Amino acid sequence: MLYFEKSARNKGFSFIVGVDEAGRGPLAGPVVAAAVKLKKTKFNNYIDDSKKLSPLERERAFIEIFQKAEVGIGIMNETVIDAVNILNATKLAMEKAVANLFYLSRKKINKNKIIVLLDGRLSLNLPFKIKNIIRGDSKSLSIASASIVAKVTRDRIMFIYDKIYPKYYFGDHKGYGTKVHFKAIKKYGSCSIHRMSFSPLKQF
Repeated sequence: MLYFEKSARNKGFSFIVGVDEAGRGPLAGPVVAAAVKLKKTKFNNYIDDSKKLSPLERERAFIEIFQKAEVGIGIMNETVIDAVNILNATKLAMEKAVANLFYLSRKKINKNKIIVLLDGRLSLNLPFKIKNIIRGDSKSLSIASASIVAKVTRDRIMFIYDKIYPKYYFGDHKGYGTKVHFKAIKKYGSCSIHRMSFSPLKQF
């Protein structure tokens, strides 16, 4: 899980950032991205692609990541998603996460020493070297950490929405297109956090 981090360091990069997102597919709620710069690489909790971890494992890892890394988070809500589409909203969330990471770190760093390890094939508007890694959340510790932070952050947001809109059971399905979710939409219609640009919702 450290191959790409070690490779980047051997090439002279000293500020290595992993970036990933959560929430591209749901019908409701925001897309959330996280940028993580590890300060330590030994963890007590299991760090891997967030989809491979149980909710409890993710929560424990989430806490430890914040103890052993610098973290930035970017959130784009359903209004932005509907305005610019989910792909562009995801890019904006990732760019915001990186910007927030550097703002919170308050470090002056040579841009030539920065590399972003990015899960997937997306291209971002960043003034740094970007290394795209397919399935990076299972190959890079930095990206895996970012995937956990993004997932837990988004889940917590959806738990809040579950209390605001209890009829939709957002706490259970997190906005994904489950049978329970579609049944609620058919019965009550859409609510303010639904992504109305998504084709399954255009009929409501």
